Amino acid sequence: MEQLQKNFALIGAAGYIAPRHMKAIKETGNKLVVALDPKDSVGIIDSFFPDADFFIEPERMDRHLDKLRRSVISKVDYVSICSPNFLHDAHIRMALRNDAHAICEKPLVLNPWNLDNLEEIEHETGKQIFNILQLRHHPSILQLKNDFDQKKSRVHDVDLTYITSRGKWYHYSWKGNKSKSGGVVTNIGIHFFDMLSWIFGEPVTNTVHLMEDNKASGLLQLKNANVRWFLSIDANDLPVPAKEKQLSTYRTIMVDGKEIEFSGGFTDLHTLSYQEILTGKGFGIAHARNSINIAHDIRNAQISGKTSDYHPLLKSLL
Repeated sequence: MEQLQKNFALIGAAGYIAPRHMKAIKETGNKLVVALDPKDSVGIIDSFFPDADFFIEPERMDRHLDKLRRSVISKVDYVSICSPNFLHDAHIRMALRNDAHAICEKPLVLNPWNLDNLEEIEHETGKQIFNILQLRHHPSILQLKNDFDQKKSRVHDVDLTYITSRGKWYHYSWKGNKSKSGGVVTNIGIHFFDMLSWIFGEPVTNTVHLMEDNKASGLLQLKNANVRWFLSIDANDLPVPAKEKQLSTYRTIMVDGKEIEFSGGFTDLHTLSYQEILTGKGFGIAHARNSINIAHDIRNAQISGKTSDYHPLLKSLL
């Protein structure tokens, strides 16, 4: 039986990641009927859904969703949430309150205890909350998981390095405000912490060697891996080969001395995530919990400096 077209709303339409959600909605054969953003620089909507209604005030958006909810034909089925991290919790609640499922960018919330409250609201409303954890769909990461599912009897050595350059604007935006974004650990690291704990098991201990506004590093011990991690938005941390090629981003994962290549293959992961969600296979609160716990613990840990087993890049920084 052919699936009926679903109606979507989108919150955070002017954000960097919003076009990937609009593309995913379109490519899965569904319709964006309304969007929200306090900024009105949202001309990108015309490339996908020029007939979508648009609001800049969340109160008017909430009222509009309520009106649509009372209409059997135009009711919104899903709300896609691309807003700043600290607003995710409130916008998820807005979605479920209006009888719609929520599809939310990472992190689902900043603090672990908020997950318990959201689970209660899921139970009360009968609606689901889905998190975009696109690295779980990446072919290289899937291969890595398949390979190491057979080797869980040993502890692996993992080095994660992710450097993605950001300009001065970053520190003036909500992303540079740790109380709103969770800082670099949450804002750029949480997908990796999710992916690594998905493959190598539950977190055991966390040691933080470095915590600054533009970079952080530590040792994350998982059930089946010791992970030395380094995250940075500072272009000065890029390795020489990346600088010579004028690359602004460098990412690598070394597992037991072998590099896992996953620099490409990101283009269609949001569409794949939507396909899985629409067929009932999306990632929910339980899937998001490990990475949110890890990021929260790192943000609140004592900084130890260069103790225990630290990431190689710290040799020149500390």
